[in-house]
Amino acid sequence: MHYPKLIGTTAICAVIGLSPALAQVQALGEPEGELNIVAWPGFIERGQTIEAFDWVTSFEEATGCQVKVKTANTSDEMVALMNEGRFDLVTASGDASLRLVAGNRVQPINLSLIPSWDTVDERLKNAPWYVVDGVHYGVPYQWGPNVLMYNTEVFGDEPPTSWNVVFEEMTLPDGQSNRGRVQAYDGPIHIADAAQYLMHHQPELGIASPYELNQDQYDAALDLLRVQRTLTARYWHDAFIQMDDFKNEGMAASGTWPFQVNLLQADGVPVASVIPVEGATGWSDTSMMHVDAVNTTCAYLWIEHSLSSNLQSDLSVWFGSNPVVPAACTDGSGMQTAEGCTTNGFDDFDKIRFWTTPITNCASQDECVPYYRWVSDYIGVIGGR
Repeated sequence: MHYPKLIGTTAICAVIGLSPALAQVQALGEPEGELNIVAWPGFIERGQTIEAFDWVTSFEEATGCQVKVKTANTSDEMVALMNEGRFDLVTASGDASLRLVAGNRVQPINLSLIPSWDTVDERLKNAPWYVVDGVHYGVPYQWGPNVLMYNTEVFGDEPPTSWNVVFEEMTLPDGQSNRGRVQAYDGPIHIADAAQYLMHHQPELGIASPYELNQDQYDAALDLLRVQRTLTARYWHDAFIQMDDFKNEGMAASGTWPFQVNLLQADGVPVASVIPVEGATGWSDTSMMHVDAVNTTCAYLWIEHSLSSNLQSDLSVWFGSNPVVPAACTDGSGMQTAEGCTTNGFDDFDKIRFWTTPITNCASQDECVPYYRWVSDYIGVIGGR
């Protein structure tokens, strides 16, 4: 994957109003006894859903840090929660992480206090969605693609090969229209999925990155999303509500996370997933510490714990994602295997266009539509404008 050129230079500091910063925490003290984390659903498990998936209890027993988790279903929700200031850590995706840095909501991380840093995937150690001007504002947690989930009874022996099944009206293999039988993600970053689709089908638009759109490219993406709105039964943001829809409401296809696919398949629901010909957007999530975190020792201890091969292995099986510690795929410390990592897309890193925050001063062209416009305009699309 090619990272935007301005990330990792002083240019980004000027763009978002930052100065190079140093880590606030220079040494660990006594654990404070608690830790408050904002996380995606399914990311921090203590065995309450399935007993075998528990990477919290052992941490609490070893450190005395009692973990409290507030789940968030969108990056915008995560940013809003971090703005409240009641949390120590967040598992932020790339469309939130730079906003948190720019808003001075997160602090630089002292990598010398993370003994397992050397085990992190080299492809992620300086990723532009959390490293600004050489300063690390977090530590990688997990990554994965946004996949196309489909009902195997609807598609039969003709599985979808394109995202067109959720963007354009058509008759599906079961003889019925897709109208009212597909879903779309309830987040402004979904504009990037439309842009990626157009990159493949309308190359004359000249889109180089789905996160870097000039006005004409952006307008084309919004027009495609307006078509999608006429087909969409629900804009989903709650993973469990989406799963219920696929169980009970006759949904045929939707973009989703591997997490939903895995749980639905385990429950016997006839679904499968694919990365279509146009490719996929994706997410690489980062553990980031609030600038005013109270429980900093517990936070650092958790970040170190999160890089343990066993946690990375089991989490990647549970969520259908990829570990940020490559050894977790092969060392037998947990449930994951080399074959499982390949299935989850570990070898497809360079094919995924990872979520990042759209900014005006983009790398691929002179001026791009910034994220605040994505937010207001996507609300308009959902509302029929």
